[in-house]
Amino acid sequence: MYQHQGGTAYKEDLHNTLLLVDHLGNPQKEFKTIHVAGTNGKGSTSHMMASVLQEAGYSVGLYTSPHLRDFRERIKINGEMVSEEYVMGFVKRHKAFFETHSLSFFEMTVGMAFSYFAQKKVDIAIIEVGLGGRLDATNVIKPVLSIITNIGKDHTQFLGDTLSEIAAEKAGIIKENTPVVIGEYHRETEDVFVTLSRKRNATLHKAYDFDILSMESDLKGSYQKNNIRTVQTAFSVLQGKEIKVGIQHIAKGLKKVVQNTGLLGRWQVLQENPKIVCDTGHNKEGLTYVMEQLSREQYDHIHIVLGVVSDKDLSSILPLFPSYAHYYFCKPNIARGMEVQQLRKEANNHNLKGKAYPSVNEALQVAKKVAGDDDLIFVGGSTFVVAEII
Repeated sequence: MYQHQGGTAYKEDLHNTLLLVDHLGNPQKEFKTIHVAGTNGKGSTSHMMASVLQEAGYSVGLYTSPHLRDFRERIKINGEMVSEEYVMGFVKRHKAFFETHSLSFFEMTVGMAFSYFAQKKVDIAIIEVGLGGRLDATNVIKPVLSIITNIGKDHTQFLGDTLSEIAAEKAGIIKENTPVVIGEYHRETEDVFVTLSRKRNATLHKAYDFDILSMESDLKGSYQKNNIRTVQTAFSVLQGKEIKVGIQHIAKGLKKVVQNTGLLGRWQVLQENPKIVCDTGHNKEGLTYVMEQLSREQYDHIHIVLGVVSDKDLSSILPLFPSYAHYYFCKPNIARGMEVQQLRKEANNHNLKGKAYPSVNEALQVAKKVAGDDDLIFVGGSTFVVAEII
């Protein structure tokens, strides 16, 4: 399971997924899909898309990863998680097939989502890529629209060392005669998308050239503006794809993302006085946006509860953090969690000072005791750190 193990759980092959969907009767062909990839923003964008479609009256499946608290967060219809009974029944019915073909956790979960959405007869499903795109287990669908939010250097051990190499992997979700929306401009990646979209006769829509309508979202953080623009562009493209969504549905859906879909951990305010905020941003690009948002906050002192996974490139993320903050270093409670003393040592080399704590909750509790009412506490560095405190 990649979420806990890391690279040893990653499979660079669609062979098993193709076997699985064939075994299940190809349920992914029974409903429309929208495929969403990207280094950052794909989760928020997927939830925004689902919320808007719900406001327009559609039955909407939503497949995302990873989960924070409950495995069932990955598979939802109109914001409601798949039932425990369905999960257990699906595994029991297909256990022999899973074991015979050594399916991964992610492959099994993708098959489960497709089967559930087909059984419940959803009108459309938003399918978020797990990792990359070209070889991701979700890449067996034929969507009505593909979306690539942005490109950054994450999972380079699988996707490549350069932005153009990573873009080529994510561009693997571009299908023949299927429009594609690109969320953000990168000089190194634009030619990759232009070339492949032409090759596949896929009309390319650049959200960064799109004149955004003034709309707000309940997902806070200035970085969500890019995702809002991507969503608006996507729906302008979808209008000719037998999907009817009005401006009023987009505006209302963007304002009710959390209510409609149950999304957690995106600039989520947990309490006031002192204000506690958490965010799942964990790579250079994501944390750049988060730190920019932090710089806009008003506070007397800032306290940062920080933990990461063991394969994180600390040299790319630690320089982003403010040296004037009080740090509470911790290890998320998973096998992939980086040892807290290692994190503390590397952070000290970047002039980030603080103490080490054995758990996320202990670090947060100490920060809460130290912080004054007008201070701010930020919790982040990893999805798994956030998962332990929400």
